[in-house]
Amino acid sequence: MSDPATIAFYEERAPHYTMSFGQSPSRHLDTFLDRLSAGARILELGCGSGRDSARIVERGFDLDATDGVAAMVRKANERFKVGARQMRFDELAANGEYDAVWAHACLLHASRKELPPILSAIYRALTAGGWHFANYKLGDGEGRDLLGRLHNFPDRDWITARYVEAGLEIVDCEVYPGQAADGTQRDWIALTLKKGTR
Repeated sequence: MSDPATIAFYEERAPHYTMSFGQSPSRHLDTFLDRLSAGARILELGCGSGRDSARIVERGFDLDATDGVAAMVRKANERFKVGARQMRFDELAANGEYDAVWAHACLLHASRKELPPILSAIYRALTAGGWHFANYKLGDGEGRDLLGRLHNFPDRDWITARYVEAGLEIVDCEVYPGQAADGTQRDWIALTLKKGTR
């Protein structure tokens, strides 16, 4: 995520996000973690308030929690002490370092131009057979929500094609209803993927 308005929004609203979201981890997290070997090395993109980070650590995984917004990193560390660090999606430069990449409700803020190189970077960052999870608000093209945040708003065909192009095999795909922070109702798509060979 490199959109200045979106970053500024989260810098300003970090205390609100930390206080308003409950302690429960994302509903897809435990199912995803169940696929991994004990002690697997996990990169978390967009850790936000740190609620998923805390659950990953609690379950005994080796976590590298990151967020592109300095205020969110501070809040995650203040609240859960997960050792989060600041890193934008486009700064990912790892090679075969992670058994999994968890990206809950964050890559949806990457522009359509930015997203393919980010997915290629995720592919490179994974070990052979590594796992990836991401979810997106579905739509019909890039735009801003009512809070001014940039979203890529893909349709199912567009987003699955980008992952296939990046070399990531779709293992599970779920479309489900959800409510966004701006109050709008949208369907979401949750993708569980595995590193294949290109």
